[in-house]
Amino acid sequence: RRAFERSVVSEFARQYGLGRTPNPCLRCNRLIKFGLLWRTAARLGAEFLATGHYARVERDLRTGLWTLRMARDGIKDQSYFLFGLGQKVLARTRFPLGRMIKSEVRSRARALGLPAARKPESQEICFVPDDDYPAFLSRRIPEAFVPGDIVASAGRRLGRHAGIARYTVGQRRGLGVAASHPLYVISVDASAGRIVAGPDAELLETALVARNVVWVSGTAPEDGLAVRARIRSRQRESAARVRLRPGGRAVVVFRTPQRAVTPGQAVVFYLGDEVLGGGLIERAGGWTGQPKKTLAIS
Repeated sequence: RRAFERSVVSEFARQYGLGRTPNPCLRCNRLIKFGLLWRTAARLGAEFLATGHYARVERDLRTGLWTLRMARDGIKDQSYFLFGLGQKVLARTRFPLGRMIKSEVRSRARALGLPAARKPESQEICFVPDDDYPAFLSRRIPEAFVPGDIVASAGRRLGRHAGIARYTVGQRRGLGVAASHPLYVISVDASAGRIVAGPDAELLETALVARNVVWVSGTAPEDGLAVRARIRSRQRESAARVRLRPGGRAVVVFRTPQRAVTPGQAVVFYLGDEVLGGGLIERAGGWTGQPKKTLAIS
């Protein structure tokens, strides 16, 4: 409980205070489920750790490496959240639901008399009561609920906001700004305490910078690797190239513009149904800040 509070919950609040939209499941999987829990199981002599994640672990007979792959059930697939698992963990991890679809899992659970067979679906974060983010965060980071300006990309003041923690990139509702066209959150400037808003077209980006990039194989590929990349868990993958940078960073350049690239979320790299690796989105745009229209896959 203490480790979860320190590593997941407190960091979730801190990232919101920095103007990002963190995904706590990423840290929970890496540090708690396949970190603390996995190490504890090994210390107790367990040969494997099995979880209910919808993903698959297979061994590549050609290379001898363990691979992480999408689940058979594409709707429930959770491989996006597991990109941080390396060879040592995958070798002793089992995902028994990876080759089943959810209806089959419920049917099996009913046959076994398990109460979980009747449990309703939930997409909410487990530690946020009633999915009420503002109420939860306001007790932890009150400074992120100080009102500030809403400005256009060029700097013109459009109105006032009720605290940066109430907003995320791509959001339309709750801006409270009258305009001749719909406005969306383009970015959150935590240092200035302001929200940048603009039309939907300003949400399109052809590149992003990722940090803490890791590879399932344990070895970085050649620079310029062609992949299919996903920038949020329920989005389809898009063609991209990964340009490696120092310090565990990478520039991901997309063939087609992506909408609402959100700092704090993950970008995950796929080759077919195999997860190659991924990282955390640091910012939208390229490494040297070129205009996005000049960035292209070569």
